Amino acid sequence: MRAGIAQEITRMAVESIRSHKLRSFLTLLGIMIGVMTVIAMVSVIQGLNKTFLSELESAGSDIIIVSKYEPGIQIGHLSEDDRQRKDLTLEDVEALRAQCPAVKAVAMDLSVDLFESVAVKYRNTKTLDTIILGMNSAWPQVLSIYNAQEGRFITEADVEHSARICVLGADINETLFPHINALGKDIRIGAEKFRVVGILEKRGSMFGQSRDNIIGIPITTLMKHFPYALENLEILAAPVDRSNYEEATEQIINLLRARRKVGFGKPNDFAVFGQDTIIDLYNQLTGAAYMVMVVISSIGLLVGGIGVMNIMLVTVKERTREIGIRKAIGARSGDILKQFLIEAVFLTGFGGVSGVLIGFLIALLVRAVTPLPASVTAWSVVLGVGVSVSVGLFFGIFPARKAAKTDPMVCLRHE
Repeated sequence: MRAGIAQEITRMAVESIRSHKLRSFLTLLGIMIGVMTVIAMVSVIQGLNKTFLSELESAGSDIIIVSKYEPGIQIGHLSEDDRQRKDLTLEDVEALRAQCPAVKAVAMDLSVDLFESVAVKYRNTKTLDTIILGMNSAWPQVLSIYNAQEGRFITEADVEHSARICVLGADINETLFPHINALGKDIRIGAEKFRVVGILEKRGSMFGQSRDNIIGIPITTLMKHFPYALENLEILAAPVDRSNYEEATEQIINLLRARRKVGFGKPNDFAVFGQDTIIDLYNQLTGAAYMVMVVISSIGLLVGGIGVMNIMLVTVKERTREIGIRKAIGARSGDILKQFLIEAVFLTGFGGVSGVLIGFLIALLVRAVTPLPASVTAWSVVLGVGVSVSVGLFFGIFPARKAAKTDPMVCLRHE
């Protein structure tokens, strides 16, 4: 009996919505926009997260990074103590290699001063925006993504003798040598001549930026021929085994504290961190995007919810006589309440589903026409639909209660 009444209530709610299509559409538009915003933004952010984490995983999850400053610090906002920090040196790298038994390999890199534009040229072809990076021979051992696809990588002898050799990223190789093999050819980096000895494996783009627009040269050669800032020297270490990670980190910290004469109980005047720190920093940055997403979508849902309440109040007033007749022939207040709540939930639920579909299409469009990745997650879809239904319940309860409490005699006298 009650099941039949429930079906009838649902049928009447759906018929009421169908009989006012334009009004129903305008009512659910705010809900649709709010949910669409959530789905689209979550899809892009989740896509970026997956790409970022995949890149870190491919580089190696047990890398220990040593730098002069903590990650994310802005050079223009350094404290006085930070400004007093000594630069890391090549001698520090040698000490880590020799005196840290839990460390398997130690790589280092130093870039040409960012304020200097160094042209890279082969015959009549030239590039101006290439990243020139000074490296040592341990890079492929620490970061497997820097293996040479052709030829060889930089050797210890190259670093020791400041050799004028280089390894090319895939993009530079394609730009300078589109139709011939680059190995053994001489190119000019600035005013200096370098011989190409290797081509790095292609890494592709990340966040729309190519990771193959790079030339690696021995770090000592860079320091001899190009402007640089030693504060940008970065050290990357790999433990003998993943299980040695904490031990290797402790050995690195203790050795550098001793070399830099950091007093007992005083904080480190250098930074040692791993990929967890980088991920935390990245999550802080994307957390701001999530907050913007929440604010924008909340505004859309609030507007949509107010629209639902407004329309439902109008609907209750329009159907006052109908409510009176239904009560006169035996309908209970609970039945009236359910009918109007179902109408509100149907409106917002349909708006939520529509918003999910449109948000999904926007995510696909973003992935197709921009370098940004996009990934729709199941939890965001469930959240979008769930929130839209909840809005219908929250903003529909007041009109529904008003309809349910109406005196049937007053309703029957209503014109």
